[in-house]
Amino acid sequence: MMKFLFYMIFMIPLCFFKKKFWMVQMMLFFMMYLFMNLNLCNNMITNLSYFLGIDIISYGFIILSVWICSLMIMASEILYKMDYFLKFFMFNILFLLIMLFLTFSVLNIFLFYLFFEGSLIPTLLLIIGWGYQIERIQAGMYLLFYTLFASLPMLMGIFFIYYDLNYMMMYMYKFFSYTNFMLYLVMIITFLVKMPMFFIHLWLPKAHVEAPVSGSMILAGIMLKLGGYGLYRILILFQEINIKFNIIWIIISMIGGFYISLMCFMQVDMKSLIAYSSVAHMSMVISGIMIMNYWGYMGSYLLMIGHGLCSSGMFCLANINYERLGSRSLFFNKGMMNFMPSLTMWWFLLLSSNMSAPPSLNLMGEISLMNSLLSWSWMLMIMLMLISFFSAGYSLYLYSFSQHGDFYLGIYSFYMGSSREYLLLLLHWFPLNLLIIKIDYFMIWL
Repeated sequence: MMKFLFYMIFMIPLCFFKKKFWMVQMMLFFMMYLFMNLNLCNNMITNLSYFLGIDIISYGFIILSVWICSLMIMASEILYKMDYFLKFFMFNILFLLIMLFLTFSVLNIFLFYLFFEGSLIPTLLLIIGWGYQIERIQAGMYLLFYTLFASLPMLMGIFFIYYDLNYMMMYMYKFFSYTNFMLYLVMIITFLVKMPMFFIHLWLPKAHVEAPVSGSMILAGIMLKLGGYGLYRILILFQEINIKFNIIWIIISMIGGFYISLMCFMQVDMKSLIAYSSVAHMSMVISGIMIMNYWGYMGSYLLMIGHGLCSSGMFCLANINYERLGSRSLFFNKGMMNFMPSLTMWWFLLLSSNMSAPPSLNLMGEISLMNSLLSWSWMLMIMLMLISFFSAGYSLYLYSFSQHGDFYLGIYSFYMGSSREYLLLLLHWFPLNLLIIKIDYFMIWL
């Protein structure tokens, strides 16, 4: 694992060469190819080197991180044309990728916390430095204070565990279980903010709306998944008490997911609608993880990987429209089928994946989560029906509103689109729908 870390560190000088962004992107794709050739062992930490190691969960998230960061470079072409702090932008993305790689591969709880919070800094710089509106400062503050306010108690909890376990900080203690409710609460609340759970989700739509396309991609693709990954790791220490109190988080998430699904119908900003749809999807993920059974873990994992690709692709689509019309409002983005019929196909493909239509990974994830949640309580069938129905509803609402109808009369000339944009969308959609062929691989390893 250290070889991949040094691979990324030695790529940093490339960021400061003029017009070498394509080389950074190609090297990231090559790194992903090398990483996919690693050997994994069933349910074990492998490829140990110093303080790093991976299992199947971190393996999938690291591949997703490298993939999304590569596509972020491809999506930000407007920065290359304007040369708007391009070198610092490339360095920022690479630094963020290093932080994410370390977060997903460290074996120590304190180092996990350190890199988990470290990934916040480059994300904040992306929003404040390359955002579109002046409100990006406020959005950055929302992101910063929501995350830090919840994560400082977790640091205190880590210190308590550190002294209680005689200075051992590995988080694979499957034979050990804490029953202190306050410790349980402070250790998981930071991940619930990051997911985000309903009631503590307000930073997410704000950050998405003000972020540049690269910031939205990394927020939707990876940052929300950090919360799920943290719950996977930390709940090992709190299995006994989580069985007693998981009903709280499941009820909040299910009712909140339904309410957020309804709120999506009231949005007129495309990015805001996509951001709220992420909260609705993550509510099912939280519930699946909290139940702590095989189907819940597997479904949450698959839905997080699928949502990372699907949501990132939808933000790219919204940005392609924004670059042409200068607005993300659905009142201006109407009748786009008349101008870009080929892009309409990509809207359909990604929105159909967002509503968990086959053969996307989201479908397999949601089926597994439904299996898990219904095995826990039949009462959840009502909420699952409503969330699934309205998930399809707001996806169709976004598609029909933006692609059909009369077009905005203020358009006189139009750029149909470049091969770069269609390749970008293909690289989101292709793994999202092709990974289901190897679904048995995930089932066996998980």
